[in-house]
Amino acid sequence: MESGAEYGENAVSLSIRHSAECFPNRSQSTMCGIVAYIGHREAAPILLEGLKRLEYRGYDSAGVAVLDEGRDSAEALDLVKSVGRVRVLEEAIEQHGGLSGSIGIAHTRWATHGGVTQANAHPHRDDVSLGHGIAIIHNGIIENYQSLRTWLTEKGHVFESETDTEVLVHLIGELYDGDLEHAVQNALREVEGAYAIAVICRREPGVMVVARKGSPLLVGVGSDEYVVASDQSAIVAHTNQAFTLDDYTVAKLTRDSFRTSTVDDVEISAKVHKLEVEIEQIELGDYEHYMLKEIFEQPRALRTCIQGRIDHRAGQVRLGGVNDFGRELARAKRMIFVGQGTALNAAMIGEYLMEDLAKIPTDVEFASEFRYRNPIVEEGSVVVAISQSGETADTLAAVEEARQKGAMGLGVVNVVGSTISRETDAGVYLRVGPEIGVASTKAFVGQVMVNALLATFIGRRRFLSQEQVNTLLEEMSAIPDKIERVLEQSESIRDATARFIGRENWLFLGRGVNYPVAMEGALKLKEISYIHAEGMPAAEMKHGPIALIDDGMPVVFIATRNSQYDKVVSNIEEVRSRGGHVIAVATEGDHEISRLCEAVFHVPDVIEPLQPLVSVIPLQLLAYHAAVLRGKDVDKPRNLAKSVTVE
Repeated sequence: MESGAEYGENAVSLSIRHSAECFPNRSQSTMCGIVAYIGHREAAPILLEGLKRLEYRGYDSAGVAVLDEGRDSAEALDLVKSVGRVRVLEEAIEQHGGLSGSIGIAHTRWATHGGVTQANAHPHRDDVSLGHGIAIIHNGIIENYQSLRTWLTEKGHVFESETDTEVLVHLIGELYDGDLEHAVQNALREVEGAYAIAVICRREPGVMVVARKGSPLLVGVGSDEYVVASDQSAIVAHTNQAFTLDDYTVAKLTRDSFRTSTVDDVEISAKVHKLEVEIEQIELGDYEHYMLKEIFEQPRALRTCIQGRIDHRAGQVRLGGVNDFGRELARAKRMIFVGQGTALNAAMIGEYLMEDLAKIPTDVEFASEFRYRNPIVEEGSVVVAISQSGETADTLAAVEEARQKGAMGLGVVNVVGSTISRETDAGVYLRVGPEIGVASTKAFVGQVMVNALLATFIGRRRFLSQEQVNTLLEEMSAIPDKIERVLEQSESIRDATARFIGRENWLFLGRGVNYPVAMEGALKLKEISYIHAEGMPAAEMKHGPIALIDDGMPVVFIATRNSQYDKVVSNIEEVRSRGGHVIAVATEGDHEISRLCEAVFHVPDVIEPLQPLVSVIPLQLLAYHAAVLRGKDVDKPRNLAKSVTVE
């Protein structure tokens, strides 16, 4: 990636080697939270605080291991695990009598290998009979764990869990000869798959070893202390200085120094950088839930997103991350957007924008499908990878596939220094701030806005006139204020939603650029309220799904005034004639549509290409209020985690 106002602005800068295998198989990486501490303070409170900040990454079980140098060596490693949320772990630690020591590791889990049990929770330790007292936490999946487990079993190892992680720590124990760093390096040379790990050993109580391949890991640097985490939100309360581990990198930490090397023990260097996130950004504040906070942060987030990128005086879009590639992008023969979930819905909007504004043939692909069907990637293709975290395994794999076939890679991500930002040729950061709620909101509008900026940037170099660009820039700049007007309707949206939450099946319908908005509205509702919802083009309803409509079924239409408004009104009449209850998102001043609907949420008038930026807001609020009214855990919906790094 370039350095500049987009990718590279305050970004990670590492003077470590770039492996020839820069795209390992990340498809098996798990979605869990890692936090570890070595320093001069009590570790347990720091670890528990970090787990709470990382709980959105996985929350079916959790555990902590602490080394107490003041205890008898055989009992120095103290480990507590529990099934459930971090608060359950806190209770278990209290019942245990507390944990004492200034070096420890902790983990919150989203299960992949083995069921949700205390035995399968992390941390895991090596075979007790060896007496090494090694404990590990691990994000990722060891793909050859079965063969390693067989080999270790033949050597007399006894396993207590179903996990691949326990196999890894037993392997480290088998290879341990008094040097934890070398044992970890030797073990990692034998494993296949993905990992981010932190390892401690009672025989070396002043040492922690951490390593990474295919799963994010950062080391926060304090005053004679280090805080390790899979996400900077667990570090920023203690220090704003950190370095990021690259793939195949191992770091040995002591209280006053660190050493970084490859798994082959070739010493390398890492550059400490300043973290992007400030503690205030990840605090809940006066809001009941992070999702609600992030919905209401969207005007400010978009102002930050477009700041410095829209030059009204020159009538230009300035994207530092892609400015040097303007000529190449203008000559692109095809754009391929890849993403998953909410990012895929933003990609679908990107398709409309790119074809409308830049006149480039554009396709949208499920990243998870793209890699496995031998896609045709012609000369002059550009693949645009959209991901909030920048770590989504499916999207990384799709980028790898496209680039291997000669495509240029662009990234649209939120997290600075993330893998996608480092493994693509250029790109644009969202700059919307950290997103904690599992259901994405402000990242989605940031992705749509960046897609609009990118399409305008390329379109001006192709077919857009200066007058058209000026109009687009004026409209983009006005979006944050218009979203604020929509947010003022939150309570009325709540009251309307309360009338329909007893129904378990909903449809969301839209046309043109608002069809992906319908998809996003349905996704939000089912993610957090567990109501079954389907989004589709409004015209498609007649070709089968209309059979589902019965008396009282809620059907949400995005019916803003645009080129297909009359067609949408016709579709509304079709639903009404079959007993469906219509909820509409309509343009301010459209009073005629009210006679056709049980509820109407009005949004300001916006030019058609940018309508998704305002029409999605009522749907976010509808989903939020539906979940709260149904008593669901909005920020931690069941079976979901924030950063989906598993295929």
